[in-house]
Amino acid sequence: MGSEDATGSRNTAAVEDVAHLLVRCLRAEGVEYVFGIPGEENIRFVDALNGSGIRYVLVRHEQAASFMAEIYGRLTGRAGVCSATLGPGAINLLLGTADATTNSAPMVALAAQGSLRRTHKESHQVIDLVSMFAPVTQWAAQIECPDAVPEMTRKAFKTAQSERPGAVFLAVPEDIEAARPTEPLAPLQIDAVRADAPSSSQIARAVEVLTTARHPVVLAGHGAARAGASAALVRFAEGLNIPVATTFHGKGVFPDDHPNALGAIGFYGNFGFDAADVLICVGYEIQEFDPVKINPNGDKRILHVHRFPAEVDAHYPVSVGVKGDPSQALDALAAALPEGLTFDSGSSEKIRTLLDEELQYGRDSDAFPLVPQRVVTDVRAALDRHDIVLADTGAGKMWMARLYPAYEPDTCLVSNGLSTMGFSLPGAIAAKLARPDRRVLAMMGDGSFLMNSQELETAVRERVPLVVLVLVDEEYGLITWKMELELGRHSHTRFTNPNLVAYAESFGARGYAIESADQLLPVLRRALDDDTVSVIACPVDYSENLRLTDRLGTLQGPF
Repeated sequence: MGSEDATGSRNTAAVEDVAHLLVRCLRAEGVEYVFGIPGEENIRFVDALNGSGIRYVLVRHEQAASFMAEIYGRLTGRAGVCSATLGPGAINLLLGTADATTNSAPMVALAAQGSLRRTHKESHQVIDLVSMFAPVTQWAAQIECPDAVPEMTRKAFKTAQSERPGAVFLAVPEDIEAARPTEPLAPLQIDAVRADAPSSSQIARAVEVLTTARHPVVLAGHGAARAGASAALVRFAEGLNIPVATTFHGKGVFPDDHPNALGAIGFYGNFGFDAADVLICVGYEIQEFDPVKINPNGDKRILHVHRFPAEVDAHYPVSVGVKGDPSQALDALAAALPEGLTFDSGSSEKIRTLLDEELQYGRDSDAFPLVPQRVVTDVRAALDRHDIVLADTGAGKMWMARLYPAYEPDTCLVSNGLSTMGFSLPGAIAAKLARPDRRVLAMMGDGSFLMNSQELETAVRERVPLVVLVLVDEEYGLITWKMELELGRHSHTRFTNPNLVAYAESFGARGYAIESADQLLPVLRRALDDDTVSVIACPVDYSENLRLTDRLGTLQGPF
């Protein structure tokens, strides 16, 4: 029973509405930003964020909000949060939500919903959001009881931030948002999950496999980067003289300037994997790279080192699964091996030579429009080791993912699970907010840029300094590449662009047009050092794509 004041009115001041309770629960989870667009049905939630310590970042499209939440989660390990109204607003969150799940990034998507009294029937802007989000999330639910808010919020973040991380969706009906619990409630205590040590029996079985190996190769994936396994990978590779390749998502978890580095898997075929008899896959998830390309005959022995079991695949037959923290597992495996055991990592030198030749070709080329190798080398020269580049999906991603040397994890970000276009500009905003001490570059084709270019206004308004490098070829270049390879011709991939310099300046950003090869590097350096938003339009010649595949024979994914 509630108390009554002197006027006889019931005192309910201690019982806040769901909107304020939800915000307190978000704050307890350590949420710093909510990316989104408000709507009529969630105005109380947006209002409750004022003064909460959580910064609401108003975006220009809900899709961009979902990409921002994804990249924030990927860089911090804490679930990024995006918010939208019901119906079309919620639907626009779907792409980035799916992208987060397939890219193993923790994220919580919140959307308003119509009131409970009308969600059971045909009603204005009401669709079954939970059913829509369920296939692309770890958990999707609707809050139907005010008293469930603390439990459902804690479950959402615990699920999103679990290993393997991904997206969670919660729908909040408009009448529930305004309702009050039956009694004062508080956020639930956060239970931190500690990294598990591998079992001694798994280590012993892995030792049996590795001691019979002649040419083992390590493949480090996104899970190794999430687990902070860089130092352990270096110790393991150096102690046993084993070459190490990474997936696109694992780029930088093993530094590309290390003598044992093979670079990103997929460039110049699979040298090192063709001759390998044992694959030590550390934090590898098969959506990162199709195992048929590294084990076409299914005959290689595989050690799967990760915090969770491997997905089932005919070309990924796991001989031993070592479940636990990757760093602890690698150290335990190295300690259990016979003293003095080492291997031949000669293939790494051959691959590094080939990579260096491509980069040198780029450095030496003064061709205009620029060859993609020149773009990659200039971007690498302009950025420090810990700066962040987001390479959008397209032909530019293929060159960056394979050629760009990365020295720290999460410094070259791509979308690999879903390979989504248009993520890198909104993602760059989130990257700068998550890592304000680092310079951030979004590198994207002109096709990708025009998909979410409206977020230039968000970056300018929110005063988030970043640089967007637009590779201009006036076509969907990767599709042209594939069509020419497989059909000998291409069609329906060409388009035109606005004046990109004037377009950038219309948003209050700075615009630059590259007119010769030697202009790109100094313009990049100037723009990266400016405390503002800049757009660089750089013409690129993708005829190099076909020259590359003439040498390699195939264009290997993921794209």
